Amino acid sequence: MHAHLRAARRLTGILAITLLAACAADPPRPAPTSTADPAPAEGDAARDELAALAAAAQDRHLTATYTFTNGDGPDRTITVTSANDGSWRVDVPGWGQGGTVDVSLVATADGLFQCALPSAGSPAPAGCVRLGDPDDAVPRKLDPKVQHPFTDWLEVLTDRRAPLAVSPASPPVGATGECYSVETTSASLNAPLDVGIYCYRPDGTPTAVRAAFGTLKLAGEPGPAPATVQLAGPVTEGDPVGREAPSPTDSASPTTP
Repeated sequence: MHAHLRAARRLTGILAITLLAACAADPPRPAPTSTADPAPAEGDAARDELAALAAAAQDRHLTATYTFTNGDGPDRTITVTSANDGSWRVDVPGWGQGGTVDVSLVATADGLFQCALPSAGSPAPAGCVRLGDPDDAVPRKLDPKVQHPFTDWLEVLTDRRAPLAVSPASPPVGATGECYSVETTSASLNAPLDVGIYCYRPDGTPTAVRAAFGTLKLAGEPGPAPATVQLAGPVTEGDPVGREAPSPTDSASPTTP
């Protein structure tokens, strides 16, 4: 009986060794492949479409008016001129000195300018102040922001390296065009543009923008572009118009005898 037990144990050991050898000889199984698309195809397509429309907008020279709504007072009409030589001008009513002075931002080959237009708070003839070179940024305290969607933000929208996430979106109420929601993917405090909704016609005409500064919507059909833009008035050595209303001490400062 002991002999039979020893034989059975020996047979079990031989079978175990054989099975281990067989398992070691089996080739490794290939890793399972995924049929899911590794890239967000819809997001990439939307990014490409928006970049193409923004590039068309850079080449789209026109004169157009936009209804501007920002919840601060009544709607205003913004006039945008993009000239054939690359110069541009954006007129912003009711921006300066507590909403009493109309201003114009202009970029020509001679520089970047802010002009004060004849208005309720500035009955004098128009005059302009040079803010810097044509490609300089408008100082933050002088920046109405409404010019950005027609100027430097177009460069960001065409740059595939910019930290943006783009997806199709519905137009703001009363607007038309192909619209895209734009978010920033960077944690930087200095975002390259305002997040929001950007809308264009196929020819690159901006039809609407909804961002932190408010909402712009194309009003009527754009007109032809001039060869170049003109300053609203002569360039002076005075100070640019600020956003805030002047304090009583500013307006009643004593004169030097």
